[in-house]
Amino acid sequence: MTTAGAPRLKPIGRAISHVGLALTVAFAGLALGAGYWQVIRSPDLSNAPDNPVVIAAARNVVRGQIVDRDGKVLATNKRDAGTGEPYRVYSDRAFSTVIGYATPQFGTAGLERSWNAQLTGVSNGNPIGDLLRKFQTDPYDPQKLTLGISSALQRAAVAGLGDDRGAVVMLDPTTGVILALASTPTYDTSAITDPQTSRNAFAAVRDAASKPLLTRATQGQYVPGSVFKIVTAIAGLGSGQITPSTTYPEQPKAETSGLVVGGFRVREHAGVPARSFNVASATEWSSNIWYALTGLRTGGDNLAKFAERMGFGTQLPFDLPTARSQVTNGDGSAPGGFSDDTELANASYGQGETLVTPLQMGLVAATVANGGILMKPHIVIATTGRDGGRTIGPEQQNVVIAPDDAAAIAAAMQRAVESSIGRQFTSGAKVAGVPTAGKSGTAELGGSGAPHSWFIGFAPVESPKVAVAVIVERGGRGGERAAPLAGDLMELYFKTFGR
Repeated sequence: MTTAGAPRLKPIGRAISHVGLALTVAFAGLALGAGYWQVIRSPDLSNAPDNPVVIAAARNVVRGQIVDRDGKVLATNKRDAGTGEPYRVYSDRAFSTVIGYATPQFGTAGLERSWNAQLTGVSNGNPIGDLLRKFQTDPYDPQKLTLGISSALQRAAVAGLGDDRGAVVMLDPTTGVILALASTPTYDTSAITDPQTSRNAFAAVRDAASKPLLTRATQGQYVPGSVFKIVTAIAGLGSGQITPSTTYPEQPKAETSGLVVGGFRVREHAGVPARSFNVASATEWSSNIWYALTGLRTGGDNLAKFAERMGFGTQLPFDLPTARSQVTNGDGSAPGGFSDDTELANASYGQGETLVTPLQMGLVAATVANGGILMKPHIVIATTGRDGGRTIGPEQQNVVIAPDDAAAIAAAMQRAVESSIGRQFTSGAKVAGVPTAGKSGTAELGGSGAPHSWFIGFAPVESPKVAVAVIVERGGRGGERAAPLAGDLMELYFKTFGR
């Protein structure tokens, strides 16, 4: 019997059921969360350079070897004669800015950092295997990394840059595999990892005015000059704002007097005739005015959008850290983040606020070469450990433009290398007996110093096997340093691998 006015009690069975249901939901949430972090996100956690497990393994585990595409050992281990502890040794300083170093004192850099988890054996890329290995007596399975880079091409790229500061990127446009990734100056990585010389060697490299620790191929940000005209052609054709035959009635007069945009006068370089151009002849002659007019017609939004499809504005997904390339700094109120039409016109032929990395421009060339499809670039092509290995195959990153548009740009770039006019600007880029496409660039920096020398290109035109980007800091006109070096490297590629 209940007393009038007393609170009515819920049946105890129902209350227990509610508590049980709540606990079940809570435990299910915990299980899902644990599964998410231990399986789905396990590779991210395992590969993080600041993961304490990775750091501990790096100090105690004999790291896996790093080899080139032909199996040549680039990084292996020795033991200190006094302490018996392992330390890294490197066979070729041409790879210093790619492989980097691994030391207890100064941490890691390059592939030694970004692939630290695999090299120490904390992870082999299999989330389930990584989870189960934690319960094994010996949980570490150091992986050997196989790179897609050819030692012959890498050494030739470094030798070709010589004492100049600069970078070379070579890749297979159909797979994204990096064939060479050179930055100069290089440095002696073995001196940094040798316990007897480590401290002084690291201090010398760290404090050097030439900044050898900077991987210029992926982190150097440069004014591109006329190589950026290929991005403008991609955006113009891809957006449908121009066709391969587009001409501008006002151009012939502007060739001699300049094109005035918002009070700024865009001028041609010496020798460009007062005539109408289309995409092929404008690329052949490297017409600033045609490309400025094309950029204005294309519009800032379209230029930024198509550049973004190739990775501009983001850190490229890559084996090494990458700096962002930009069409503009994005501070303006005009479409695409440009300040006004003057900045847009200047950006369209590679000046203004435009900054690029050599890797980014290599991907621009590779996109055209591969029929408008951008493949994800990667250096490491395989990992191997005691529990087996895995191959890292091609991965499509984006469809940038239609094949017909890419073919029109490729034909224009071939004229820029092979015609009598084009050879004036791309001297030495043509590979004998191989149809070659490309575009040189002369990036004006102001002041009294020489401009940066640029070239991007690919070959063979009909079935590209190799794409290349070269920059030589303060190297002069594009045809003086970058174009002939690119030609030599592509020629070496075909001598090494055939057509």
